[in-house]
Amino acid sequence: MNRTILIMAAALLLVCNANGQQVKGSDTVLPLSQKEAENYMKTNSTATVTVTGGGSGVGISALLTGTTDIAQSSRKIKFDERQKLKTAGKTVKETIIAWDALSVVVHSANKVGKLTREQLEGIFTGKITNWKEVGGDDLKIVPYSRETSSGTYEFFKESVLKNKNFMNGIMSMPATGAIVQSVSQTKGAIGYIGLAYMNRSVKAIHVSYDGGKSYTEPSVANAKSKTYPVVRPLYYYYETKSETKVKPFIDYILSPAGQKIVAETGFITLN
Repeated sequence: MNRTILIMAAALLLVCNANGQQVKGSDTVLPLSQKEAENYMKTNSTATVTVTGGGSGVGISALLTGTTDIAQSSRKIKFDERQKLKTAGKTVKETIIAWDALSVVVHSANKVGKLTREQLEGIFTGKITNWKEVGGDDLKIVPYSRETSSGTYEFFKESVLKNKNFMNGIMSMPATGAIVQSVSQTKGAIGYIGLAYMNRSVKAIHVSYDGGKSYTEPSVANAKSKTYPVVRPLYYYYETKSETKVKPFIDYILSPAGQKIVAETGFITLN
Protein backbone atom coordinates (compact mmCIF):
# COMPACT_ATOMS: atom_id res chain seq x y z
CA MET A 1 0.00 0.00 0.00
CA ASN A 2 2.77 2.41 0.96
CA ARG A 3 4.67 1.50 -2.20
CA THR A 4 1.60 2.34 -4.29
CA ILE A 5 1.23 5.72 -2.60
CA LEU A 6 4.91 6.48 -3.23
CA ILE A 7 4.59 5.58 -6.92
CA MET A 8 1.48 7.77 -7.26
CA ALA A 9 3.24 10.66 -5.50
CA ALA A 10 6.27 10.34 -7.78
CA ALA A 11 4.02 10.31 -10.85
CA LEU A 12 2.21 13.41 -9.59
CA LEU A 13 5.55 15.16 -9.01
CA LEU A 14 6.60 14.40 -12.59
CA VAL A 15 3.36 15.90 -13.89
CA CYS A 16 3.82 19.01 -11.74
CA ASN A 17 7.40 19.41 -12.92
CA ALA A 18 6.31 19.04 -16.53
CA ASN A 19 3.65 21.75 -16.20
CA GLY A 20 5.30 23.92 -13.57
CA GLN A 21 7.60 26.80 -14.48
CA GLN A 22 9.93 28.95 -12.46
CA VAL A 23 10.44 32.62 -13.40
CA LYS A 24 13.13 34.47 -11.48
CA GLY A 25 15.13 37.69 -11.64
CA SER A 26 14.42 41.36 -12.23
CA ASP A 27 12.54 43.20 -9.52
CA THR A 28 11.28 45.64 -12.16
CA VAL A 29 9.67 42.87 -14.22
CA LEU A 30 8.33 41.10 -11.09
CA PRO A 31 4.85 42.72 -10.90
CA LEU A 32 4.32 42.17 -14.62
CA SER A 33 5.37 38.50 -14.52
CA GLN A 34 3.20 37.91 -11.44
CA LYS A 35 0.12 39.37 -13.09
CA GLU A 36 0.79 37.54 -16.36
CA ALA A 37 1.26 34.25 -14.48
CA GLU A 38 -1.92 34.76 -12.48
CA ASN A 39 -4.02 35.31 -15.60
CA TYR A 40 -2.25 32.58 -17.58
CA MET A 41 -3.01 30.01 -14.88
CA LYS A 42 -6.69 31.03 -14.91
CA THR A 43 -6.88 30.08 -18.60
CA ASN A 44 -4.61 27.03 -18.22
CA SER A 45 -5.77 25.01 -15.21
CA THR A 46 -2.92 22.47 -15.43
CA ALA A 47 -0.17 25.11 -15.55
CA THR A 48 1.81 26.36 -12.57
CA VAL A 49 4.04 29.42 -12.87
CA THR A 50 6.02 30.56 -9.84
CA VAL A 51 7.54 34.05 -9.98
CA THR A 52 10.25 35.47 -7.70
CA GLY A 53 12.51 38.55 -7.80
CA GLY A 54 16.05 39.15 -6.59
CA GLY A 55 17.52 41.12 -9.50
CA SER A 56 18.36 40.49 -13.16
CA GLY A 57 21.79 39.07 -12.30
CA VAL A 58 20.22 36.66 -9.82
CA GLY A 59 17.80 35.41 -12.49
CA ILE A 60 20.54 34.84 -15.06
CA SER A 61 22.68 33.05 -12.43
CA ALA A 62 19.69 30.83 -11.65
CA LEU A 63 19.46 29.98 -15.35
CA LEU A 64 23.11 28.92 -15.22
CA THR A 65 22.56 26.69 -12.17
CA GLY A 66 19.34 25.27 -13.58
CA THR A 67 17.18 26.59 -10.73
CA THR A 68 14.85 28.59 -12.97
CA ASP A 69 13.19 28.01 -16.33
CA ILE A 70 13.01 31.70 -17.26
CA ALA A 71 15.29 34.54 -16.20
CA GLN A 72 13.46 37.89 -16.23
CA SER A 73 15.81 40.80 -16.82
CA SER A 74 15.59 44.58 -17.13
CA ARG A 75 18.93 44.64 -18.98
CA LYS A 76 20.50 42.69 -21.80
CA ILE A 77 22.49 39.61 -20.84
CA LYS A 78 26.20 40.37 -20.45
CA PHE A 79 28.89 38.82 -22.64
CA ASP A 80 30.52 37.02 -19.70
CA GLU A 81 27.16 35.64 -18.54
CA ARG A 82 26.48 34.27 -22.02
CA GLN A 83 29.98 32.75 -22.09
CA LYS A 84 29.43 31.02 -18.73
CA LEU A 85 26.16 29.57 -20.02
CA LYS A 86 27.90 28.43 -23.21
CA THR A 87 30.69 26.79 -21.19
CA ALA A 88 28.01 24.96 -19.20
CA GLY A 89 26.55 23.69 -22.46
CA LYS A 90 23.51 25.93 -22.31
CA THR A 91 22.20 27.77 -25.37
CA VAL A 92 19.99 30.69 -24.38
CA LYS A 93 17.18 32.43 -26.26
CA GLU A 94 16.09 36.04 -25.70
CA THR A 95 12.59 37.49 -25.94
CA ILE A 96 11.54 41.11 -25.34
CA ILE A 97 8.18 41.02 -23.54
CA ALA A 98 7.61 44.76 -22.89
CA TRP A 99 9.32 48.15 -22.48
CA ASP A 100 9.87 50.34 -19.43
CA ALA A 101 10.49 54.05 -18.86
CA LEU A 102 13.04 54.36 -16.07
CA SER A 103 11.79 57.11 -13.74
CA VAL A 104 13.80 59.38 -11.44
CA VAL A 105 11.81 60.20 -8.30
CA VAL A 106 12.14 62.62 -5.38
CA HIS A 107 10.21 63.37 -2.19
CA SER A 108 6.77 64.79 -2.97
CA ALA A 109 7.60 68.07 -1.16
CA ASN A 110 10.78 68.68 -3.19
CA LYS A 111 10.32 71.80 -5.32
CA VAL A 112 12.81 70.57 -7.93
CA GLY A 113 10.82 69.15 -10.82
CA LYS A 114 13.33 68.84 -13.62
CA LEU A 115 16.98 67.81 -14.03
CA THR A 116 19.38 67.34 -16.91
CA ARG A 117 21.22 64.08 -17.44
CA GLU A 118 24.43 65.89 -16.44
CA GLN A 119 22.88 67.01 -13.15
CA LEU A 120 21.68 63.47 -12.45
CA GLU A 121 25.18 62.22 -13.14
CA GLY A 122 26.56 64.80 -10.70
CA ILE A 123 24.07 63.79 -8.00
CA PHE A 124 24.59 60.04 -8.23
CA THR A 125 28.39 60.25 -8.56
CA GLY A 126 28.57 62.54 -5.51
CA LYS A 127 29.67 65.78 -7.20
CA ILE A 128 26.37 67.55 -6.45
CA THR A 129 25.44 67.14 -2.80
CA ASN A 130 22.89 69.87 -2.02
CA TRP A 131 19.52 70.59 -3.64
CA LYS A 132 20.33 74.32 -3.78
CA GLU A 133 22.94 73.48 -6.47
CA VAL A 134 20.12 72.46 -8.83
CA GLY A 135 17.53 75.10 -7.92
CA GLY A 136 16.11 73.55 -4.77
CA ASP A 137 16.18 74.24 -1.04
CA ASP A 138 19.34 74.25 1.06
CA LEU A 139 19.03 70.56 1.84
CA LYS A 140 21.41 67.61 1.64
CA ILE A 141 20.75 65.25 -1.28
CA VAL A 142 20.25 61.62 -0.22
CA PRO A 143 20.59 59.36 -3.28
CA TYR A 144 19.15 55.84 -3.28
CA SER A 145 20.27 53.14 -5.68
CA ARG A 146 19.50 49.50 -6.44
CA GLU A 147 22.00 46.77 -5.62
CA THR A 148 24.67 45.82 -8.16
CA SER A 149 22.82 42.59 -9.10
CA SER A 150 19.93 44.72 -10.37
CA GLY A 151 19.45 45.28 -14.09
CA THR A 152 18.00 48.69 -13.27
CA TYR A 153 21.29 49.57 -11.54
CA GLU A 154 23.21 48.49 -14.65
CA PHE A 155 20.95 50.37 -17.04
CA PHE A 156 20.95 53.58 -14.98
CA LYS A 157 24.75 53.48 -14.75
CA GLU A 158 25.07 52.98 -18.50
CA SER A 159 22.39 55.37 -19.73
CA VAL A 160 22.39 58.15 -17.13
CA LEU A 161 25.87 58.03 -15.61
CA LYS A 162 27.55 57.12 -18.91
CA ASN A 163 29.29 54.24 -17.10
CA LYS A 164 30.78 56.44 -14.35
CA ASN A 165 30.78 54.91 -10.86
CA PHE A 166 28.12 55.67 -8.30
CA MET A 167 29.28 57.70 -5.30
CA ASN A 168 30.93 55.86 -2.41
CA GLY A 169 28.52 54.95 0.36
CA ILE A 170 25.35 55.35 -1.73
CA MET A 171 22.28 53.80 -0.10
CA SER A 172 21.67 50.51 -1.95
CA MET A 173 18.17 49.06 -1.76
CA PRO A 174 17.34 45.36 -2.26
CA ALA A 175 14.11 46.06 -4.14
CA THR A 176 12.38 48.81 -6.11
CA GLY A 177 9.58 49.04 -3.58
CA ALA A 178 12.15 49.83 -0.91
CA ILE A 179 13.39 52.80 -2.98
CA VAL A 180 9.85 54.16 -3.32
CA GLN A 181 9.30 53.85 0.42
CA SER A 182 12.67 55.39 1.35
CA VAL A 183 12.28 58.35 -1.04
CA SER A 184 8.73 59.00 0.18
CA GLN A 185 9.98 59.18 3.78
CA THR A 186 13.20 61.18 3.27
CA LYS A 187 12.83 64.84 2.32
CA GLY A 188 16.18 65.15 0.53
CA ALA A 189 15.98 61.80 -1.21
CA ILE A 190 16.25 60.89 -4.88
CA GLY A 191 16.10 57.47 -6.53
CA TYR A 192 15.25 55.67 -9.76
CA ILE A 193 12.50 53.12 -10.37
CA GLY A 194 10.58 51.37 -13.12
CA LEU A 195 7.53 53.30 -14.35
CA ALA A 196 5.12 50.66 -13.04
CA TYR A 197 6.23 51.45 -9.46
CA MET A 198 5.27 55.13 -9.71
CA ASN A 199 2.66 56.29 -7.17
CA ARG A 200 1.55 59.49 -5.46
CA SER A 201 3.92 59.08 -2.52
CA VAL A 202 6.84 60.25 -4.70
CA LYS A 203 7.30 62.85 -7.47
CA ALA A 204 8.64 62.06 -10.94
CA ILE A 205 11.40 64.27 -12.30
CA HIS A 206 11.21 65.65 -15.86
CA VAL A 207 14.50 64.70 -17.53
CA SER A 208 16.54 66.44 -20.24
CA TYR A 209 19.07 64.71 -22.47
CA ASP A 210 19.77 67.79 -24.59
CA GLY A 211 21.47 70.02 -22.03
CA GLY A 212 18.26 71.56 -20.69
CA LYS A 213 16.61 72.57 -23.98
CA SER A 214 13.65 70.27 -23.38
CA TYR A 215 12.44 68.28 -20.38
CA THR A 216 10.12 65.27 -20.53
CA GLU A 217 8.24 63.41 -17.81
CA PRO A 218 8.27 59.61 -17.66
CA SER A 219 4.99 58.25 -19.00
CA VAL A 220 3.71 55.51 -21.27
CA ALA A 221 2.73 58.06 -23.93
CA ASN A 222 6.12 59.79 -23.87
CA ALA A 223 7.94 56.46 -23.99
CA LYS A 224 5.88 55.33 -26.98
CA SER A 225 6.48 58.61 -28.81
CA LYS A 226 10.20 58.30 -28.01
CA THR A 227 10.22 61.78 -26.45
CA TYR A 228 11.22 60.40 -23.03
CA PRO A 229 14.92 59.51 -23.25
CA VAL A 230 15.35 56.75 -20.63
CA VAL A 231 13.48 53.77 -22.08
CA ARG A 232 14.60 50.15 -22.03
CA PRO A 233 13.37 46.71 -23.12
CA LEU A 234 12.41 44.04 -20.60
CA TYR A 235 13.65 40.53 -21.36
CA TYR A 236 12.93 36.87 -20.77
CA TYR A 237 15.87 34.46 -21.19
CA TYR A 238 15.47 30.69 -21.35
CA GLU A 239 17.37 27.62 -22.50
CA THR A 240 16.66 26.42 -26.03
CA LYS A 241 16.00 22.90 -24.71
CA SER A 242 13.23 24.33 -22.48
CA GLU A 243 11.43 26.10 -25.31
CA THR A 244 8.57 23.62 -25.56
CA LYS A 245 7.95 24.03 -21.84
CA VAL A 246 8.12 27.83 -21.59
CA LYS A 247 6.79 28.90 -25.00
CA PRO A 248 3.04 28.66 -24.16
CA PHE A 249 3.50 31.13 -21.27
CA ILE A 250 5.73 33.47 -23.28
CA ASP A 251 3.32 33.33 -26.22
CA TYR A 252 0.54 34.32 -23.84
CA ILE A 253 2.50 37.42 -22.72
CA LEU A 254 3.11 38.36 -26.36
CA SER A 255 -0.57 37.87 -27.25
CA PRO A 256 -3.15 40.72 -27.22
CA ALA A 257 -4.41 39.48 -23.83
CA GLY A 258 -0.89 39.44 -22.38
CA GLN A 259 0.01 42.83 -23.84
CA LYS A 260 -3.18 44.25 -22.34
CA ILE A 261 -1.80 43.24 -18.94
CA VAL A 262 1.49 44.94 -19.86
CA ALA A 263 -0.42 48.22 -20.32
CA GLU A 264 -2.55 47.72 -17.19
CA THR A 265 0.55 47.08 -15.07
CA GLY A 266 2.12 50.38 -16.13
CA PHE A 267 4.63 49.19 -18.73
CA ILE A 268 4.84 49.90 -22.46
CA THR A 269 3.44 47.38 -24.92
CA LEU A 270 5.46 46.02 -27.83
CA ASN A 271 3.17 47.62 -30.43
